Amino acid sequence: MNKKIAVFVCAAAILASVHLAEAQQAGKVHRIGLLSSSTPSLHASRLDALRQGLRDLGYVEGQNIVIESRYAEGKLDRLPNLAAELVRLKVDVIVVGGTRATRDAKQTTGTIPIVVGGAGDLVRAGLVRSLAYPGGNVTGVSNLAPDLNGKRLGLVKEAIPKAIRVAAFLNPDNPGYETSLKEIENDARVLGITLQSLEVRSPNNFESAFGAATKGRADALCVMADAMFNSHLTRIVESAAKNRLPAIYDRNDFVEAGGLMSYGVNRADLYRRAAYYVDKILKGVKPADLPVEQPTKFELVINLKTAKNLGLTIPPEVLMRADKVIK
Repeated sequence: MNKKIAVFVCAAAILASVHLAEAQQAGKVHRIGLLSSSTPSLHASRLDALRQGLRDLGYVEGQNIVIESRYAEGKLDRLPNLAAELVRLKVDVIVVGGTRATRDAKQTTGTIPIVVGGAGDLVRAGLVRSLAYPGGNVTGVSNLAPDLNGKRLGLVKEAIPKAIRVAAFLNPDNPGYETSLKEIENDARVLGITLQSLEVRSPNNFESAFGAATKGRADALCVMADAMFNSHLTRIVESAAKNRLPAIYDRNDFVEAGGLMSYGVNRADLYRRAAYYVDKILKGVKPADLPVEQPTKFELVINLKTAKNLGLTIPPEVLMRADKVIK
């Protein structure tokens, strides 16, 4: 009888410890770090999407999660220090956007999981081993999709049929520079466009780059994806307007600020999907075992007010394909 009682007591103790562990886990407040090269206002829609994605999965700020946000405000050299701040806070996971921020976060920590809410070629940048088997502590959603540069150039030809010379701004310091340059050069040849590739390493190069585009009699401008460009979008949009240069961009932030048009991935959707990765990691799945996803939602945004100011008439068939038209 005593033996049975001892077994019962032992079993009860084990069961109680299991329930206690579950209760402790359920009551844990997870700390999520957010690292952005941008500003709070420009990043707001993506943060909202991340929050919504987390809410859909049962996370409530102040109850079971806390989000610690750090913004470089366009000063990319601040990213390493901001990443280090998040590491010192002992966050459970870091959510980042862009190849540069991902690289700086990974160089800062090799142990804290990093979830990407949109970046370029993570494999070529050496941030993951492969999309299917990332390895290491980085995973998430890439914004890399086949032939986006070609589609942007194609839209330029459709929206501005007379455009035969197109200038392209590229940052040589971007990890994906060489790949992007080769792609857009090949796409330009296929479309019969004369491409003028212009290297823009810093905001100090903007004026000379626009001057070179104007001197080269560019009919339009393609601003390639880059964190530095994103951080100075207002200046780029205003300079394009001043030089009466129709421009296409990779994200709708430029068009909302007065740019002509953009075609690219839906950034908010990337961050909404990033919440799925955060959830998996907080539940114990290793980032190395979570394949990197590629984008599935794309959007074309056109600013008709800007088109009018430039004396352009966007063909109806192009407008019909737009996901959003700003009037």
